Amino acid sequence: MKINKKMKDVVVLVAAAVVDVTNFITSSEASLQAKKTASLLKTLNVNALIIGPSGIGKKTLASFILPHAMVYDASNFDELLTALESSNEIIISNINLSPNIQRLVESIKKNSVRVIATSSNYILSNEIEELCSIKVDLPPLSERAEDVAALVELFLEEAYGLFGGNKELCSLDNMTPDLSQNGHSLRRQVMITYLLQEIKDRDLMELLENYLYDKLGSKNDYKKFLYLYEAPLIKAGLKKYKSQLQLSDKLGLNRNTLRKKISENKQYL
Repeated sequence: MKINKKMKDVVVLVAAAVVDVTNFITSSEASLQAKKTASLLKTLNVNALIIGPSGIGKKTLASFILPHAMVYDASNFDELLTALESSNEIIISNINLSPNIQRLVESIKKNSVRVIATSSNYILSNEIEELCSIKVDLPPLSERAEDVAALVELFLEEAYGLFGGNKELCSLDNMTPDLSQNGHSLRRQVMITYLLQEIKDRDLMELLENYLYDKLGSKNDYKKFLYLYEAPLIKAGLKKYKSQLQLSDKLGLNRNTLRKKISENKQYL
């Protein structure tokens, strides 16, 4: 299948968005307190653990505490053990995923390495509890509304730097922030929204064509994929016209027919 440049950019962005790129923002009280604790940790020679879900800025905060330390994922166990033998300080991400916590802690103590670790699991082993004397709990973005707004602006600036164009024409007012993966999903959403701000009918149809190409194959595909057209049309219409009555008039549909369509597509609305 032929893929145009705009679509390639979307694919690249979606792939890149799985990386933890969340800049640590201190617009909310929770993140501000976390930053204050991190500032204190910069002056103390103690091990610490930053806990919270993926995409909330744990590694960014860890790098603020140890700006010159390398980051190693605990699941890459052999690489991490080798690094501990030649480091004075280190950042260990996903320490809860280490295949051998006891051996890892023993190596840290043996080599006298200062550690700032991150974990997405709140249930910790005794070894981790004893290793990290200070814990910083970062809540998800769904509990940090002020940080979400600041991150949207940050990602919008990033999109402008990557793609150029006129950022003033990119309206995000009607965008419901996608916080399903915290900063990861929010960044992806802003990037794609910005990239597609000047999308043409042909571009949109080509996107759908490429999406459907690998999906087609059953005997009921027309009905199966009709939601790709109906759901966004109904969702946009309800948002714009505020009532089913007005929307049915604008779409030229009987009100009962519209209600049926809404019911059929309710999981996407």
